[in-house]
Amino acid sequence: MPIPFPMIARLAAGLILAWVLSETAWAAEAPRKPPAAPQRFVGEPYELAGKRLVFTSWFFVRPGNLAWVNSQGAGVTVSGNEGPWGAHFRRTDSPWGIRLAVQSAQRNGPLLTNDRPWEAKGVSIGTLLHEGNKYRAWGPCWSKDSRGYCYLESSDGRDWQRPVLGLVDYAGQKTNLIDGQFAEGCAFLDPVALPDERYKAVRLNDMTYEQFAEYQKSRPDGWEPKARREDVGKVFFIQGAVSPDGLRWKTLPEPLVVEHSDTQIVAYYDQRLAKYVIYTRGWWVGPQSPQAAAGVSSHWISPGRRSIGRTEADVFGRFPLSQLVLAPPASMPPSDVLYTNCRTTIPGAPDLHVMFPTVWHQGDDTTSVVMASSADGRLWDFVPGGPVFTTAAFGAWDGGAVFASPNLVELPDGSFALPYTGYNFPHKYPRGQLRFLPGSMVWPKGRLVGVEAVERGEFTTVALIPPGRKVLINAVVKRAGSLLVEVAGLNGQPLPGRSFQEADRVVGDQYRQALTWKGQNTLGHRPGTAIMLRFRLDRATVFGLDFVD
Repeated sequence: MPIPFPMIARLAAGLILAWVLSETAWAAEAPRKPPAAPQRFVGEPYELAGKRLVFTSWFFVRPGNLAWVNSQGAGVTVSGNEGPWGAHFRRTDSPWGIRLAVQSAQRNGPLLTNDRPWEAKGVSIGTLLHEGNKYRAWGPCWSKDSRGYCYLESSDGRDWQRPVLGLVDYAGQKTNLIDGQFAEGCAFLDPVALPDERYKAVRLNDMTYEQFAEYQKSRPDGWEPKARREDVGKVFFIQGAVSPDGLRWKTLPEPLVVEHSDTQIVAYYDQRLAKYVIYTRGWWVGPQSPQAAAGVSSHWISPGRRSIGRTEADVFGRFPLSQLVLAPPASMPPSDVLYTNCRTTIPGAPDLHVMFPTVWHQGDDTTSVVMASSADGRLWDFVPGGPVFTTAAFGAWDGGAVFASPNLVELPDGSFALPYTGYNFPHKYPRGQLRFLPGSMVWPKGRLVGVEAVERGEFTTVALIPPGRKVLINAVVKRAGSLLVEVAGLNGQPLPGRSFQEADRVVGDQYRQALTWKGQNTLGHRPGTAIMLRFRLDRATVFGLDFVD
């Protein structure tokens, strides 16, 4: 018998009301949603998120153009009919004679000594943040029989203090310890959060099979099979926490996502995407044959290669499963894996995403640190050269293994520094005598990676809206070499008074030196208009540009 229309209407209204109430309840529990990123066209001119440009990839270098012309100079590209030798090749703004050259870091450390009883086995920096004129750090520490989580401060990023917080005592002694449950987590400062949630953190946790069954009812698509480890009897998940000051933490009640991501998990808020992003440990492994006999989930561990995953969400509450964004390339030995990701950004350039993955060489149980870069945080590739850092000689405090941690920061003298943890024994060596301490990888004058011309070379940047009237160059020009820079408009023509012919040569070692044209130190453009910068290098390396007023 057909259902009367009024009854259908009441049923529909009830379903809608139930849906609204459920969504309202979720919204009340979920973190505040940040404003959506505005939709824009793509392409030049670009706008930098900061005032610094470092060439960590070819993204800001124009690939150039080409043309075939006839003997009269008229263009005949594609459409002409000039015979085998009648057309002549021309190129415009094509880069040549250059390469990206990553620089090795200097070793600095240990930054601390484990002279506190709650640090008897070691202390580490898991997260480093530069806030105003203060450097703040969080990380795990181990006593002889327990694990803690400590907080550190520094005014220069080199000398570190342990503030007495009065939050967690050790044997009746006041300490710099805080809530220990995030000992393996990474923290970040959220620029769009409410005051009581300004700081956020992520870490790996685990649940029972019974808890997992309840979770599956509410989020049937929010988990992956690898999270359920039959061999250890647990289900792993990524957990979040929030804090008003980075010292007092509140754990979020629901998992962010249920997936297997042990060791370093890194999160941040991307202001361009208006999304929260988490970088995870992924596993490069394929699906199991449906003909395989039932077995424990560890079948994926032996063939899988540790890799780097990524997931993003509008709110810091529910994330989809992460997807692989970086795996060991074919140029690496087959036994090498990407053990941690250490995702961060170039200081002063929040749109220049970089990673410093620790590569675990399973062939001999050693480690090294390499560098990868991305223009959007989604598409990644390795920067040529490296590694940027290696394990010290056996017997040194960091002669067993080294693992980099976020974030890359700028020190008061202009150097870039990245924290790492050094271990006295190899990663999988018996750990009864294991000790660990923090150090820092340092790149003096912020010379992390450069565009290098061993002999002569040229390149042109994409069109940019310069965030300043002047540009300071960080470059090294070898003896008998030179560096010239031309400023061009969006049409490709040099701006008046800013051509190569009027450019003052850059020679020697120049750190944040203003570029000039016959003594004039401004770019010569109208505010708000786009420019391109052309470079002519002769035995020179450009490490970066700073735009100032």
